[in-house]
Amino acid sequence: MQTIKYKDREYKLPFEVGLPEDPTTTERITNRLGGDSCILPAFAVAVYDVIIGSEMTHDWDLHRQGLDWFSKYFTKEYYVLLD
Repeated sequence: MQTIKYKDREYKLPFEVGLPEDPTTTERITNRLGGDSCILPAFAVAVYDVIIGSEMTHDWDLHRQGLDWFSKYFTKEYYVLLD
C-alpha cells in the first residue's frame, strides 16, 4: 500500500494509484455537477479519479473504499466534490 507524507501527516492510500513524480503538487478540482471547486494534492486527485472511474464501471467496493478514505482525510473537500 502506498503511503504519502504531506504537511507533516502520513496518508495511507486506499488502493494502488498512479502518481506523478511529486505527489504533493496541488491541483484545482471542480465538482462535475455543482461547479464548486477545491485544491487537492496530486495523490488525493488520483484517489478522486478512481472514485469517479469506479462509479462509471459500477465497481462499488472500490468506490466505497475511495469515499471512505476521502471523507476521513479530506472531509471538507469530500463535501465539495463527492457528497
